[in-house]
Amino acid sequence: MNIQNIKQPFIKIFPGDLSGNPMQRNTPEVLFSTVKPAGFDHPQLIAFNEKLSEETGLGKFEEEDLDFLVGNNLPDNVKTYSTAYAGHQFGNWAGQLGDGRAILAGEIISHSGQRNEIQWKGAGATPYSRHADGRAVLRSSVREYLMSEAMFHLGIPTTRALSLAFTGEDVIRDMMYNGNPQYEKGAVVIRTAESFLRFGHFELMSAQGEYKTLQELADYTIKNYFKEITSEGEQKYKDFFENVGRRTADLMVEWYRVGFVHGVMNTDNMSVLGLTIDYGPYSMVDEYSLNFTPNTTDLPGRRYAFGKQGQIAQWNLWQLANALHPLIKDEKFLEDVLNDFGSYFWETHDRMLCRKFGFDQLLTNDEKFFSGWQSLMQDLQLDYTLFFSQLAKYDRSTELKTLFENVSYTFLNDEDLSRLAAFMGEYQSRLEKNIISKEKSLEIMNKTNPKFILRNYLLYQCIEEINEGKNEMLDKLTQALENPYEEIYPEFSVKRPSEYDDTSGCSTLSCSS
Repeated sequence: MNIQNIKQPFIKIFPGDLSGNPMQRNTPEVLFSTVKPAGFDHPQLIAFNEKLSEETGLGKFEEEDLDFLVGNNLPDNVKTYSTAYAGHQFGNWAGQLGDGRAILAGEIISHSGQRNEIQWKGAGATPYSRHADGRAVLRSSVREYLMSEAMFHLGIPTTRALSLAFTGEDVIRDMMYNGNPQYEKGAVVIRTAESFLRFGHFELMSAQGEYKTLQELADYTIKNYFKEITSEGEQKYKDFFENVGRRTADLMVEWYRVGFVHGVMNTDNMSVLGLTIDYGPYSMVDEYSLNFTPNTTDLPGRRYAFGKQGQIAQWNLWQLANALHPLIKDEKFLEDVLNDFGSYFWETHDRMLCRKFGFDQLLTNDEKFFSGWQSLMQDLQLDYTLFFSQLAKYDRSTELKTLFENVSYTFLNDEDLSRLAAFMGEYQSRLEKNIISKEKSLEIMNKTNPKFILRNYLLYQCIEEINEGKNEMLDKLTQALENPYEEIYPEFSVKRPSEYDDTSGCSTLSCSS
């Protein structure tokens, strides 16, 4: 691998703590602290993303590169560090947070000129570990590795995963925070992104009154990641905030398109580039429910429930607006952008739903149609992904019970089937308003609606197998997630089996990792 091409422009530009001391502490007035990975004596490779390695410019993996994948024996050009940021967690100001389990190697520029930061997750403690050990366990590492790649292949902006490796250590975790800690196998993921900059980086500098650094951070971000912004002065920062808002809204709509629930949308988990970042207690939606949250920490309030993600994104943008206020004095502008978020989000959301149903344009009464569909989905406990797969197969001669009985998580009685029949009648009437052909409508549906999603019970099975030294499920899931709009493995295109309904790690998860 071309490790010699990794550089660290971030730490050459911004103020940092260069002591290399991993002791957990506040680091005021700086954006990073130098820190070394812990080092692991008996690492073992589980998976390596060859395509991504080539795309980033890291090139081919050789056996001696295993050390790099877990942060061992690093060359002199790799000067490692973790970044400081703040954030609002579950709606409350949490102060300084930072990369508690993430250590950056720096960035590499690909042959096409694309910038990619390279970051270990689970490689040891940092000043920002907050009384934790900075390690990661196998289950959370597998979930991060596979889901970030699944989202990429679904066409959703996301961080990526380069490698997954055992550390050779056991790590103790209380998975459900119920006083029953257990030893689990430790692992490290290398993840990549154009940048890991978060809302929280800007919040930290603003909260500390470090306005010069705040401005420098905004300038750095705009110059490197928002090439479309060419304005100067205050207008440049206005354009930046407006752009972040638009990217964030677009990302939320994409999450709704495939049924992704992040689970912990704190401001420190929000990317200013509009990427899906930090795969923790997430889930894909099985039975459709706007009130579904996979995160046990989010109960009973359900702040981060599936149906609230757009609203929470807007709330998080309010916090970013407050952080950027020293650079954007025009309060009316900030309020207008934030108020416009809702109208832009909902129009984009409804146009997305049109594509899921195969409609060629958004019509006046579609909002009523979508509301009725949502009620039907929730009342009949229909599987979100499978519903659209079956809808694409429907014609007037199809028996509804046969089509949908394996899509519902409850028994469909005669009344339920009557509701389905009435809805399908409305759907057919709405399709007749299309200008495009039936074939074109079906093509739009097939491009919009995945046939494969990475469900939590599949991840659970995969993690269990890897723990036993088997990689067959990992290989199959990797192939399936790389082709989500095809049905490569029909056995994966089924609703969640009932035996996983109450299994920890399938229906609900915690932030423990």
